[in-house]
Amino acid sequence: MKHILGLDLGSNSIGWAFVQQDFENKQGKIIATGSRIIPMDQGILGDFERGNTVSQTAERTTYRSMRRLRERHLLRRERLHRVLHLLGFLPPHYDAQIDFTKRYGKFIDNAEPKIAYNNGNFIFMNSFNEMVEDFKKHQPQLFYKKSNGEESRIPYDWTIYYLRKKALSQKITQQELAWLILHFNQKRGYYQLRGEEETENPNKEVAFHSLKVVDVEAEAPNKKGEIWYTIRLENGWIYRRTSKNPLDDWKGKTRDFIVTTDLNDDGTIKLDKEGKEKRSFRAPDENDWNLLKKKTEHDIDFSGKPVGTYIYDHLLQNPNQKIKGKLVRTIERKYYKDELKAILAKQIALQPELFTETLLADCIRELYRKNETQQQNLLSKDFLHLFVEDIIFYQRPLCSKKSTIANCTLEKRSYIDKETNERKDAPIKVCAKSNPYYQEFRVLQWLQNLRIYEIETDREVTAEFIETPQDYEALFNFLMSQKEIDNEGLLKYFLFAKNPQIKDKAAKSELKKWLTTYRWNYVYDAADNSSKKYPMNETGYELQRYLQKVEGLPANFLTFDITYQLWHLLYSVKDKVEFEKALKKFAKKKQLDKTSFVDSFKNFKPYPNEYGSFSEKAIKKLLPLMRFGNHWDFNRIDVSTQKRIDDLINGVANEDIRTIIREKAEKYQLNSETCFQDLPLWLAQYVVYNRHAEATDIEKWTSVSDLEAYLEDFKQHSLRNPIVEQVVTETLRVVRDIWQQYSGGQANFFDEIHIELGRELKKTAEERKQLSDKNQENENTNLRIKKLLAELKEDASIQNVRPYSLVQQELLKIYEEGVFSSTDEIEEDIQKIRKKVEPTPPEIQRYKLWLEQKYKSPYTGEVISLTKLFTEEYEIEHIIPQSRYYDDSLSNKVICESAVNKLKTNQLGLEFIQNHHGEKVRITANKEVTIFTEEQYKEFVKKHYANNSAKQQKLLLNEIPEKMVARQLNDTRYISKCISEILSKIVRSDEKDEGVNSKNIIPCTGKITTALKQDWGLNDVWNELILPRFERMNQLTQTQLFTSYNDRLQKNLPTVPIEYSQGFQKKRIDHRHHAMDALVIACATREHINYMNNQHALDKSKDKKEKQQSRIDLHPL
Repeated sequence: MKHILGLDLGSNSIGWAFVQQDFENKQGKIIATGSRIIPMDQGILGDFERGNTVSQTAERTTYRSMRRLRERHLLRRERLHRVLHLLGFLPPHYDAQIDFTKRYGKFIDNAEPKIAYNNGNFIFMNSFNEMVEDFKKHQPQLFYKKSNGEESRIPYDWTIYYLRKKALSQKITQQELAWLILHFNQKRGYYQLRGEEETENPNKEVAFHSLKVVDVEAEAPNKKGEIWYTIRLENGWIYRRTSKNPLDDWKGKTRDFIVTTDLNDDGTIKLDKEGKEKRSFRAPDENDWNLLKKKTEHDIDFSGKPVGTYIYDHLLQNPNQKIKGKLVRTIERKYYKDELKAILAKQIALQPELFTETLLADCIRELYRKNETQQQNLLSKDFLHLFVEDIIFYQRPLCSKKSTIANCTLEKRSYIDKETNERKDAPIKVCAKSNPYYQEFRVLQWLQNLRIYEIETDREVTAEFIETPQDYEALFNFLMSQKEIDNEGLLKYFLFAKNPQIKDKAAKSELKKWLTTYRWNYVYDAADNSSKKYPMNETGYELQRYLQKVEGLPANFLTFDITYQLWHLLYSVKDKVEFEKALKKFAKKKQLDKTSFVDSFKNFKPYPNEYGSFSEKAIKKLLPLMRFGNHWDFNRIDVSTQKRIDDLINGVANEDIRTIIREKAEKYQLNSETCFQDLPLWLAQYVVYNRHAEATDIEKWTSVSDLEAYLEDFKQHSLRNPIVEQVVTETLRVVRDIWQQYSGGQANFFDEIHIELGRELKKTAEERKQLSDKNQENENTNLRIKKLLAELKEDASIQNVRPYSLVQQELLKIYEEGVFSSTDEIEEDIQKIRKKVEPTPPEIQRYKLWLEQKYKSPYTGEVISLTKLFTEEYEIEHIIPQSRYYDDSLSNKVICESAVNKLKTNQLGLEFIQNHHGEKVRITANKEVTIFTEEQYKEFVKKHYANNSAKQQKLLLNEIPEKMVARQLNDTRYISKCISEILSKIVRSDEKDEGVNSKNIIPCTGKITTALKQDWGLNDVWNELILPRFERMNQLTQTQLFTSYNDRLQKNLPTVPIEYSQGFQKKRIDHRHHAMDALVIACATREHINYMNNQHALDKSKDKKEKQQSRIDLHPL
């Protein structure tokens, strides 16, 4: 018998089941099941599932960054201490408390002496007295005799700002200069890398303002007790706001505002209906620091003064001015840097004897005792460079994160290990998506997969739009000139390509018709004729756009080689200063107008850190085979591939060409050199790399030690997603433990491994967010439906209502969805009720009356009354029968008469109408209905399901498209490449098993396992397992709310009261459900998919009793 391991992988759990199975002889045995829970903070797990990309180590990273900032500040201070000590600038009391022999530049015993104070006495009294005299001239009221006879004083700490102003024009002492230099080390300003600037909206001006309130006018309170205030500001602006608290005390005070002004395209201020300027106000928050930074920089620039002078002069005018965090908080580093340069340059000029070349050499040797290269480099500079560039404002380059970029699966490089003298291979990193080679590669791939369909018939009509190779090449040229493309843009291109002389008015009218007639095969929403935008040649498009601003640009300047060179410059240089230097150098080399070129490109946004699937080297080899027409040249194919192609064409024996490649060449008639163009990616990979698989090494593990060796060598953070990485490594440990426990590490023990991967692990952050939002919406809908059913049960006119019946909940959900999709005119109060989780009884009554008489049977057009909805007269009907295609989604379900449903059997909706149109069907003793004619049916479907394109499309199908079945099969094959590749090493067969994933790795989907659990009776088993817990809740609460009696099963079932059901799932209260799911996964086979699609689905001709009898029941474990 086969040894099969089933794994159910979730974001913080691993369910497993080990079974023996002989499917042909219908024998099997459950060896063991279990679940392993991965300890994980619920907040982090919740963030992951909601798509919030917050690392588990985010908090630690924040604190580590703070520590590093402090450590680097202290390191700069220690280096300054060493230099200032050699120069003799430090005050004796300060110098004496620094260790210059062992702990270079650090304070002795971790003391923190103040340079300006010695035993509590301020040591720079001469400068302080000079400052006092200046303040007595401008602010004499500050100085008066206190009650003890002493004269009042201004703060000593203001002296530093006086010295910063004085040092720009006059000589200051050595100790004062030391204080000033160390002061600059404390606050260096904000260093903004290229591309970190915030994107500005050209139609909105957002600015920080500090304005005085001149008047406050209050109106009468409204119903909520809020008062509207009209606040008049000093510049004439009027700020309107509500407040429950009085704002009268604002008058005369200066308040901070973030003011947003709406602008027209020409930059003028927009006006409202009353002719007033459109302007909104709000209070600043912590995210508005950049606006405050811009305002401060603007004020400093406007004053024309250095920062220190600007602060000192403000203090002279307003001594009450708060400096830190108010007058100057965060500003660009260049302001501090320019000020310090100016101060040092003046002091060096006034006191050259303090800054001799000998002293400079001593300082450099002190800092770089063993680095002679750096010594020689700095000896050619001066003290200004040493203080400013090498110590205080030194900016370390960003740490390279190249190691986190994925490895190319096709290319590697070889090198000789210096220690072992062995030849080794190292992977090459994948290239950036902005790389011009990748851009062309992406467009070619997209174009090869493009198809055009007729919307109504779903018939492919691509050949009607692309008739010749010339049309195909013209379309490629068009796409390479575009930044992005959508369905409308593509159809517009085809319209003008077919009718080049068409006028604009006629083109708009024709395009409107085409948009309702044709669609592409990419993501498209038929409900509003919109589609996703797909990126094309973004790099080329943006470069062309920026080059348009360059004066005197030569014609056809932007060749592919220049595109690549310019892209490389824009991609690789991050520092703003170095970036401008590189632009000037490029302009000079290419003989372009330097000024206009630099002005155009200096604000070019850096490319995002996004990467493709292959390296540039691999793409360069694949592109020549994917190109076509005038873009193709056989000589551009690399030499080794040309040799392989010649051997393929001529049938020459070549050990490097596998049999499968020759079979592919024969199948696709690759019998001449010209045939090797416009190849799809997979075929180009076969030709160039002798394989289509992404795995370079097909490996098999024969022992537990192989798996343990892999775990030991596993590099942390190599998957870049800590949660997925944790699940992968823990899964391998589970497999290792099972392998060791039940076989003692026997080789080839497992025959198959079946895996179901949690949806959240398969999806990107954005997809997880959408899924989380959708799940929340579905949960709210389910709660509203339960509440509605509970209220309907109290209505005597509505028959047979069971609020906890899943079937009835689904019935009402389909009924509601059908009503909403059939009309565009929905009252606002109805929309609000529908969005509520728990509508009130009056709202439910209003909603019920609105729903009543609005749902109609799709096959007869007869109204389905809400009063009869839950009786045996009506059933949920699958548009595409389950016996032909398994689709249990709401988009495949409608409500119709039970008798009509029985007559429809396993036919499609349209197929049923074509075979039974006009027939009369008796649905009760006193009532019969008539089946629609085909014309009536189509008209009804198009009208009533206009807002539900998926359901409309299924109702109009006359056969099941092959692509739907293929998609379902592909869904069952999907699984994370990482985990399936690794586990393939355990179960790989010795013969005919060379793919990335072994044929013995069987992935399952949640849809299949959910259906199997229901059909095999495991849901009933689960209810029995957890029932005691719900019975205990009844005892604790002295109620019967937590169980409900099921007439069919003749027993109590666990039930969650509506008021407690939000966010609660019965399945999630016991970790054993992971093991149960894994057991289903282990027992599921590839044959089950076909079995469910063709035979296992319940025959439509059976009644409810027969359907129940056809189920397979399992006894509790």
